[in-house]
Amino acid sequence: MKNRFRFLPLLSLLALSPAAEAQQTPAAKPAMSQRMADAFMGWYPDSIVIGNRKTARWDYEQGLMLKALERVWQRTGDPKYYTYIQKDLDQFVKDDGSIRTYKLEDYNLDNLTTGHAVLLMSQISLGSSAAQQKYVKAAQLLRKQLDGQPRTQAGGFWHKKVYPNQMWLDGLYMAEPFYAEYSKVFNQPQGFDDVAKQFALIEKNLVDPKTGLLYHGYDESKEQKWANKTTGQSPNFWDRGMGWYAMALVDVLDYFPQNHPQRQQLIKDVQRLAPVLVKYQDAKTGTWSLVVDQASRKGNYAEASGSSMFVYFLQKGVRMGYLDKKYADAAKKGYDGLLKTFVAEESGALALNGTVSVGGLGGNPYRDGSFEYYLSEPLRKNDLKGVGPFILASLEMETAADQAVGKGKTVAVDNYFNHELRKNPITGQEETWHYTWDDRTHGGFYFWGTQWRDLGATTSYVTTAPTAASLKNVGVYIIVDPDTRKETPKPNYVQPADVKAVTDWVKAGGVLVLMANDTSNCEIPRFNKLAEAFGMHFDAVNLNMVKGSQFEQGLVELPAGNAVFKTARAAYIKELAPLTLSGPAKPLISKSQYVIMATAKVGKGTVFAVGDPWLYTEYVDGRKIPAQFQNFAAAKDLAIWLLQQAK
Repeated sequence: MKNRFRFLPLLSLLALSPAAEAQQTPAAKPAMSQRMADAFMGWYPDSIVIGNRKTARWDYEQGLMLKALERVWQRTGDPKYYTYIQKDLDQFVKDDGSIRTYKLEDYNLDNLTTGHAVLLMSQISLGSSAAQQKYVKAAQLLRKQLDGQPRTQAGGFWHKKVYPNQMWLDGLYMAEPFYAEYSKVFNQPQGFDDVAKQFALIEKNLVDPKTGLLYHGYDESKEQKWANKTTGQSPNFWDRGMGWYAMALVDVLDYFPQNHPQRQQLIKDVQRLAPVLVKYQDAKTGTWSLVVDQASRKGNYAEASGSSMFVYFLQKGVRMGYLDKKYADAAKKGYDGLLKTFVAEESGALALNGTVSVGGLGGNPYRDGSFEYYLSEPLRKNDLKGVGPFILASLEMETAADQAVGKGKTVAVDNYFNHELRKNPITGQEETWHYTWDDRTHGGFYFWGTQWRDLGATTSYVTTAPTAASLKNVGVYIIVDPDTRKETPKPNYVQPADVKAVTDWVKAGGVLVLMANDTSNCEIPRFNKLAEAFGMHFDAVNLNMVKGSQFEQGLVELPAGNAVFKTARAAYIKELAPLTLSGPAKPLISKSQYVIMATAKVGKGTVFAVGDPWLYTEYVDGRKIPAQFQNFAAAKDLAIWLLQQAK
């Protein structure tokens, strides 16, 4: 059969199997986020040309869209979104880390937004360290801008060098999420203090004490014609300005350390802003007006970008636990308003209407920040400043629909039996890696961890030997590929006390996942002592040996009607250890005479076992194995089933 596989394309192979027949059934209609992302890539198949420009250049709208595409990639596992990100960046980022069309000396915060995509590429597997290094250098170049960025006397970044002494709401989104993520990736904790300072200055200088709304900008020198001579504030509340700020707040918190002294203040800022926005939400349409507090004034209108940003802010705030769940109702009302008011379908593709083209202060011709000024800017169809936030808002609403299954449940991956160490490729500092939630390279569980979190669960680690105390709040406990001496000089082997602690925990209602590996890369004998407590034994057989790129040799069919995999029908699992079962264990997935996956009900708990860590990012993110394998869908199927078993 292996010889035959060598000559058959994978698609032909799967066409011979029941799994392939199931795959040919019509797929569900893509989600709104995916449809809008696909429409965007249809408008800009080769490069992103903003507005009326003739050529592409490094731009904040580019950065906004690449962030939206990254999140769509994480939600779908479809590599076309990653490919678009990479190809776009590679038009600008050169091998030495320099960036075409970018000028550091402009000191323009807008130029930092695409840094998020650069940081993404600096962290994931790209085939060689040289391929990664150009993105590391590009990120360092962008970060260097902040070292020289002009500041107000109080320490706030000028929005641009050409706008002296001015902080604008826009700048918080343009710079701070990148700054915070960079500080995390490069392990520069002092950066978080500076990020927090920028938000504190906005809260101090731009929040209107009467309404709670935020003015668009302020001039510390009070010299601009638009600036209030007492406060330095601009005269109006522009929806997209507040939208940029709102998104920045919930996004920087993704990177802030849990114990940072200013983290709670940022969360308080989120909680301060949410009721203010809800107060000014149109009761009938669910949208927000261009000039937020003057909805009934002649000429004012519902605007798409700000409304999308507010929906994103509210729903993400709820998902992350910063906001009371009551704000999900306002987010849903707002999202329904987006769909009814702004979204259209043209020749089967989505379009977005109602985005104001721009909004600024000062400059030439001079923008005075008046009500009349904001209304004078033209509306644009499919403007990326609306399209990007609409995709992000859609993603949040789609994620919200999945959250119930994992709400209140913790999924912990073992970091004790598997505790491999390496030097971080960016910082050079020692870290644990391989099957960790935080590892974005191919050997990590970052993609699977994102799926768990999108299902409402909390991801964590068990860093010590399992005990009643260490497993107390864990709903799902995943033990992967225990170390041999080849991987760790002093491995933590499974001991009889560990077997008893885990068995007691399972009997009390815990859900245990056992993932072995081929016998040369996993400490099988002692791991089997734990597996045997549940009627499972990993055999000293290496199954599904794959030669080179003959991926078809790693095929495992997931037949319809099995209890776990409701959508996926074909998986890629290579070099796995099959199972021999006894007692309570039951086969779930088999191949020929071999049991590939098994389950067991033990007391009030559940055990799932498979002989390979097959859901690490290399085989889930869609970039390596052919699309006919459905590991991404299988990972979500498995996560849902495990969460359903968890108490």
